[in-house]
Amino acid sequence: MMPKILLLLADGFEETEAITVVDVLRRAGVSVDMAGLGGNIVTSKNGVRVHADTRFMDLDAGLYEGIVLPGGSAAVDTIMAHKTAMDIIDRFAKTGKFIGAICLGPKILVKLGALKDKRATIYPGYEKLLDRPRSDKVVVDGNIMTSQGPGTAMEFALRIVEQFAGKAAAAKVKQNVVA
Repeated sequence: MMPKILLLLADGFEETEAITVVDVLRRAGVSVDMAGLGGNIVTSKNGVRVHADTRFMDLDAGLYEGIVLPGGSAAVDTIMAHKTAMDIIDRFAKTGKFIGAICLGPKILVKLGALKDKRATIYPGYEKLLDRPRSDKVVVDGNIMTSQGPGTAMEFALRIVEQFAGKAAAAKVKQNVVA
């Protein structure tokens, strides 16, 4: 059975990062649910309204093998202020489940201490937050994958597919989307 991935959305999320990941994972047959932190309708930083698959408050986090945290400064701040969301992300980190964070999403992991002594990347200009910053577009260290921003979203999404569905599935999607 294909693992399920949770993509957490809060108002102010970076739409390119979120929608690219969802699109690419679904093209590869990887099950991904968008969960709205404040409800079913979530508004991106540029005013794009998205109807999430579920409300965060209604989900069972135990059903998921991984979580993806898109950026967007307001969304990241909202998630960092949400105790239940932070507890679930912390549980994923401590149990070795997959966590993908892009743009400013890694700030959430910094706050939890999940990036301590780990190689990671983040939106340019925020590298000082990281213990072991890297300039690569996508960095994997153990169960955590980080990426830099909207322009790296396709590569980030394809690397997630590689991890959950294999290199052949990622190569097929890459070819189909002409990436």
